[in-house]
Amino acid sequence: MLARYAQQRQPTHPSDEHPPSFFTTRTGKTVSLGLLEAAFVRLREHAGIRRPATDRWQPRIHDLRATFAVHRLVAWYREGADLQTRLPLLATYLGHVNVSGTMAYLPMTHELLAEASRRFERYAQPKEDFDV
Repeated sequence: MLARYAQQRQPTHPSDEHPPSFFTTRTGKTVSLGLLEAAFVRLREHAGIRRPATDRWQPRIHDLRATFAVHRLVAWYREGADLQTRLPLLATYLGHVNVSGTMAYLPMTHELLAEASRRFERYAQPKEDFDV
């Protein structure tokens, strides 16, 4: 869908020496972070997505990044992937300079902790010797 959007907007908003932002208004102006966040709040409210009023804040657009990253890690754990080789890919995708920035950014969820614990248990459990 994003590739189609990029193709459709190209003739309307040709790039010059400073390429335009990927998301623009109908008039070609850059969509500011404030405008993007306001649109997200409207969409979130329209969809009825909210945390309890006692929570510190309501879901933010930035929370989507952390949610994506945690879901990707859980999926890699379940696939049996080598996280040491995959984490740099995730860091790059998120725009972090290094893996430590990504790791500090990730919230620890019950699901992620459970998958990491299962992997550690398999690693730490001694293998039985079946030689007779």
